[in-house]
Amino acid sequence: MPIATVNPATGETIRTYEALGPGEIQRRLALAETAFAHHRTTDFGVRSRLLNRAADRLEQDRDAIARTMTTEMGKPITAARAEASKCAKAMRWYAEHAEELLADEHPADADVKDSGALSASVRYRPLGVVLAVMPWNFPLWQVVRFAAPALMAGNVGLLKHASNVPQTALYLEELFRSASFPEGCFQTLLVGSGEVEGILRDRRVAAATLTGSEPAGRSVAAIAGDEVKKTVLELGGSDPFVVMPSADLDRAAGTAVTARVQNNGQSCIAAKRFIVHAAVYDAFCERFTAGMRELTVGDPMDESTDVGPLATEQGRTDVEELVDDAVRRGAGVRCGGRRPPQLDRGWYYEPTVLTEVTPAMRIHHEEAFGPVATVYKAADVDDAVSIANDSPFGLSSNVWTRDPGEVRRFSRDIEAGGVFFNGMTASHPALPFGGVRRSGYGRELSGHGIREFCNVTTLWHGPES
Repeated sequence: MPIATVNPATGETIRTYEALGPGEIQRRLALAETAFAHHRTTDFGVRSRLLNRAADRLEQDRDAIARTMTTEMGKPITAARAEASKCAKAMRWYAEHAEELLADEHPADADVKDSGALSASVRYRPLGVVLAVMPWNFPLWQVVRFAAPALMAGNVGLLKHASNVPQTALYLEELFRSASFPEGCFQTLLVGSGEVEGILRDRRVAAATLTGSEPAGRSVAAIAGDEVKKTVLELGGSDPFVVMPSADLDRAAGTAVTARVQNNGQSCIAAKRFIVHAAVYDAFCERFTAGMRELTVGDPMDESTDVGPLATEQGRTDVEELVDDAVRRGAGVRCGGRRPPQLDRGWYYEPTVLTEVTPAMRIHHEEAFGPVATVYKAADVDDAVSIANDSPFGLSSNVWTRDPGEVRRFSRDIEAGGVFFNGMTASHPALPFGGVRRSGYGRELSGHGIREFCNVTTLWHGPES
């Protein structure tokens, strides 16, 4: 894929970029190594001031960078502004909390006495240069939720962003530079995917984090494993949204619409499979379908737009193929299922609700990365759990119930990195984020996220220390 800004609302190529050559890549790697040697020795007060400056600058730039994101990947402008604000919030959260999250731990002297120690402690030290391979769907947030904790821990970052969001990628480098982070602490590498292996294998790179597709995750994990380097992977998701008879159906259906079409349906943690108890199935489907039909599809720069275009032409083709396969195999189409006839340019697709979905259909097992919902009827709580877990993914989940016994059951048995009750899955700086199974491993955000790229070091002091 060329490194270029292509407006998905029109298909117009706005600007293309030359990839970095081998010599420049080597220069950037050397600069990162030098930056880490200094940055790792700074104290939390210095890092906090720098990160707060970056947050200040981002808040000043919010409207401009929102327009850039919308132009590059098509998210509604209101969502783009919210993404920028969320990034600034995460920066401030880590600037405030990193020192306490990474504070030395001190086991009780009595607990370590039989090791021969007079005292012992645990210290979190930075690993070094971390390569981040990031996707286009949340082009600012995905990077900041890695960069903020990594920089506060004393690491430095190299960003290989998706090739269709180069302007956002370059803005991120400038953002940290303008906040007075030392040169090399955060660098954007405009390179193709073919350069990732060489960069990751370089001795100066200590670890990698990737958010993206399952094939990309497999590739990075295999290379890192061969080099014995730490990785964190956040891959696909096909999150279940379970509705039980005790749920508030109006709230559940309204939230379901937002949960499915957030970011034009292109979110790993968007609810995708709606699993509804038979007792409320018809009532929920009526409300949910009505809500999906009422959404405004159109120009993502228009403040009134709910759903913009998909980010790439291939992305729309992929969604169309999943829907067409399901319909051929007997799925019912409650709404949507086609390109909007009134929009003759851009990569738009109508919000779609499919029912009567079976395991014979591709969409039952594959992630639909667009505004397409599948609705399943569950006979009881056992059936709901079974359907929810009938997926290769396990990122997050939503459950709507007011029954305490059902809450305990779903908390125990849904196989996912999160279970959100009576609300929509969302990422938050204070809460760990990540999945299980083919959704990846490791965690971002919270204290768990900042410690992922730390050397957990035992400090042992004998009697003569």
